[in-house]
Amino acid sequence: MTEDVSELSFEDALKRLEAIVARLESGEASLDESITLYSEGDGLRAQCEKRLKDAQARIEKISLGADGRPEGVQPFDQS
Repeated sequence: MTEDVSELSFEDALKRLEAIVARLESGEASLDESITLYSEGDGLRAQCEKRLKDAQARIEKISLGADGRPEGVQPFDQS
């Protein structure tokens, strides 16, 4: 695959990663192809993880006042 992984959308990277996993699980890939696919898959996994972390960092929680009306936002807290 010649396309730069960072240029792929999350969805496209995930689809490609799923295709790689299916190919590796099929057992039809040669050793050399398996190594190449694994390396590409690792890059795709890292890119997907980065995009998810970036998206999570942008999520904000709306804080409500005593009257139940929105009064501001706070960073997302995972806990």
